[in-house]
Amino acid sequence: MSSPVLALRGVERTYVTEAGALNVLRGVDLDVYPGEVVGLIGPSGSGKSSLLHAAGLLEKPDAGLIALEGRDCSKLSERQRTKVRLSTVGFVYQFHHLLPEFTAVENVALPAMIAGKSRAVARAEASEFLGRLGLASRIDHQPGQMSGGEQQRVAIARALANKPKILLADEPTGNLDPATSAAVFQTLYDQTRQQGVAALIATHNMELARYMDRVLALKDGHLVPQTF
Repeated sequence: MSSPVLALRGVERTYVTEAGALNVLRGVDLDVYPGEVVGLIGPSGSGKSSLLHAAGLLEKPDAGLIALEGRDCSKLSERQRTKVRLSTVGFVYQFHHLLPEFTAVENVALPAMIAGKSRAVARAEASEFLGRLGLASRIDHQPGQMSGGEQQRVAIARALANKPKILLADEPTGNLDPATSAAVFQTLYDQTRQQGVAALIATHNMELARYMDRVLALKDGHLVPQTF
């Protein structure tokens, strides 16, 4: 078996609230492998977003190891963490977070330009990618001129534009109607499969979770395998 793209060992996260300490992650262990689509379920407040933020180096956990492609990233500086995120991790959120003043192709090209590609190359690659997602006729439209499903497909294209090794998605279809949700999830699933990207997807949608390679529930700060 290949080595995991993402490995978590003993990850802990505690928040201090008015009611006292809230332990959302209590020693989480997790491996996600290339080309694997893993579902993450659990009620609101169970720590799904905290786990994704730790895995994507957006937040530092209180304890534990986070390794991406075998590299321990737990003690990297913020600058080093940003560099790893840009080259290794793609993010998709419930709300698309597209820049409203930019067109679809500009939104998708931006990460590649930040990574050092020329504007022309980044735009050409973004246009080609959007075309594969059925958005060839929408590349020059701003987010406000597109439907919710189209906006979320642009967000998926942006997340995958730099060919990340792992995609982290936080309720990526949670803001969509059932039919659009299924179509957007299929786009996400197909693209991760085609690119061999590892994916960790938090969702409340149990129908979509059934299509994932495996599903883990976050309960009392621990991951528990689920079967359907």
